[in-house]
Amino acid sequence: MSMTRFVTPDGLPAFLAFLSQQGNRVLVPVEKPAAKRSVVFEPWREGMPFTLEKATVPAKEAVLPQSETLVRYKKSKDPENPGRVSIQLDDKPEAEPTVVFATRPCDARGYAILDRPYLKGPFADPYYKARREALTVISLTCNSGCNTCFCHWVGGGPTSPEGSDILMTEIEGGYVLQAITPKGEELLAASSLEDGADRFSKVEEVRKAAWASLVPAPNLKEAPEKLAALFTDVEFWQNQTDRCLSCGACTYFCPTCYCFNITDEGEGLSEKGGRRLRSWDNCMSSLFTREASGHNPRTIKAFRMRNRVSHKYSTYPENWGSFSCSGCGRCISNCPVCLDIRAIVLAALEAKQPKAE
Repeated sequence: MSMTRFVTPDGLPAFLAFLSQQGNRVLVPVEKPAAKRSVVFEPWREGMPFTLEKATVPAKEAVLPQSETLVRYKKSKDPENPGRVSIQLDDKPEAEPTVVFATRPCDARGYAILDRPYLKGPFADPYYKARREALTVISLTCNSGCNTCFCHWVGGGPTSPEGSDILMTEIEGGYVLQAITPKGEELLAASSLEDGADRFSKVEEVRKAAWASLVPAPNLKEAPEKLAALFTDVEFWQNQTDRCLSCGACTYFCPTCYCFNITDEGEGLSEKGGRRLRSWDNCMSSLFTREASGHNPRTIKAFRMRNRVSHKYSTYPENWGSFSCSGCGRCISNCPVCLDIRAIVLAALEAKQPKAE
């Protein structure tokens, strides 16, 4: 058994203080009362109230900020040769040591899903890599499933360790923290928390009960092939997306979507110079694939939803061997027209395959 520690609910603020004193930015779930109540991740500070509820928005910003500066540049003219311009570039990644505390296993798996294209492809993204290496993930296992969660459909589960450095499980009287990676083990070893080995049998009971609360998952083994075969079936995709508003909520709330746009701001010859930004973008937007010529290969929302679902359940598995969906269910719970990605995938599995021409 890996290293374990135990902390009571009253001891959590002191543990967060310890994490902060190690030089980390500590992101914790915070309740935001409003017309529609939400839970978001914010940097922790002494005395700050926090919650252990599942966040409305995943802590994806820890590795992929909504907007980040990739390069700062400044141009200068040679005073002796005004036609000659030199340029200074600063492309050093900004990566603050960060701990994400009390995220859920589905969101931790989101980091593992993002790791593959950003770190394991032909080229590693230096900005993502710097933040990922500076990140420590402490996940809180789920005691039961909910009606929009389907993590166990896609290879995860309420107690999945993938993507986590430490797995935290609630038992009677407090929480047991289990190290999953060497980084997690090092952190727990440095803490003053008491040993949790004698409570691990309770952890196993709680985790077993969490799995028992789930509705049996369908077999999605054929999903990649079936969705690929339906790619040209426009009628199928139109039927599945009639209600879609193309608002993009499904993408912005997703822990695994990584579409982005690149823009330049400022002017290199100005006093402040310029910068190149990478910002989240939304593949459900009609403007996402519009080319400079004005041509748009995905003119209708059916084509855009086809791209989104096919990427998560067909092309990503083809390239990386697993689904690009962690089953968190936020795309379902936050959709204004209750579109359900599970229903689309199941419909694809049951659809008659188009005849080969």
